[in-house]
Amino acid sequence: MARYSIYVRPDLLQLFWAGMQAGDFITDAVVPINSNRRTGRRVLAEAGGVRPRRGRDLKGRCLTFAQREEIAVLRSQGHSLRRIGAVIGRSASTVSRELRRNSLPGLPYRATSAHALAYERASRPKPAKLHTNTGLRAKVEEDLQKKYSPEQIAGRLRVEFPDEPEMRVSPETIYQSLYVQARGALNRDLAACLRTGRALRQPCRKAGQRKNRIPGMINISERPPEVQDRAVPGHWEGDLIIGKGNLSAIGTLVERTTNYTMLVHLPDGYKAEQMRDALAAKIKTLPEALRHSLTWDQGIEMQAWKSVKMDTGIDIYFCDPHSPWQRGINENTNGLLRQYFPKGTDLSIHSAEDLDWVAQELNDRPRKRLEFKKPVELIEGLLLQ
Repeated sequence: MARYSIYVRPDLLQLFWAGMQAGDFITDAVVPINSNRRTGRRVLAEAGGVRPRRGRDLKGRCLTFAQREEIAVLRSQGHSLRRIGAVIGRSASTVSRELRRNSLPGLPYRATSAHALAYERASRPKPAKLHTNTGLRAKVEEDLQKKYSPEQIAGRLRVEFPDEPEMRVSPETIYQSLYVQARGALNRDLAACLRTGRALRQPCRKAGQRKNRIPGMINISERPPEVQDRAVPGHWEGDLIIGKGNLSAIGTLVERTTNYTMLVHLPDGYKAEQMRDALAAKIKTLPEALRHSLTWDQGIEMQAWKSVKMDTGIDIYFCDPHSPWQRGINENTNGLLRQYFPKGTDLSIHSAEDLDWVAQELNDRPRKRLEFKKPVELIEGLLLQ
């Protein structure tokens, strides 16, 4: 008996893939198909992250699942083929053919089993070129082992075999042979030879497609010029250092002019509301003369940034995605902090007093950028205001 599943509903799966291609997260992309994130992840993994062609731009020639449900209901009520065809907008011969082909022997017509049978019958798999051409496959695998990209391989084949069209292959075919199980002519382990080394193809989100997780954020490009030249103290860079299993974190604040460092204690986690309260409390310990601006990355822990700005009076700006150099001083300081808080350790075991002690040690350390002066020496007078 044919087993029904979401995989035989290309109309629904294409809604999911359209969402992924538009830049949605899996949680949002599964909403139109009335499914869950776990199913979405499984669909992505089995397709290798490659959107299938099947089900795209259906022209209405095939019966939909909803039409098959109508057929099943009307047939069980004893309606004629002409009546059923009129209701679903199809000819009586179409309904007759559907009942004849997609009914299981000895059982009444059911939409789920009929849809599964029709899906299997419609499959006309074409042998992949890399399956049938062993010479081409060997050449592609050899070049992949040399760390060539699929685009470089396809281009080089045209150079080396100009008069042999059978030795041509597109970059997309190579990607699909690596990532899609049904077209896996190439050894999937060769995916590790690609630049990314990913075992799953990732959707490419363009800048305009990236989901804005921080409402109303102000980009770093709008930051005043005085912040860039570091002439005026009071402009800060911030970030988190994350502990083992992403279960704990410590907030880090570094003043751009003096390298003065403060650490934010987050004993209960680093969700937006926890970050909001702890960060605002730490900034309030500074005199107003040192509360000009704060630059952070686009982490979701800063979703409540407007509340922090309102409570402290500090202007908050956000870096571009994947641009850590826009907070270079903070990134460097986080590297120094790993001497005290190694990667892969639980950061929740450290008390607020521990963090203050570490910050004091860093602030008492001479810095080459400061001509070997100490951060605390440069900022001490401002802290006493």
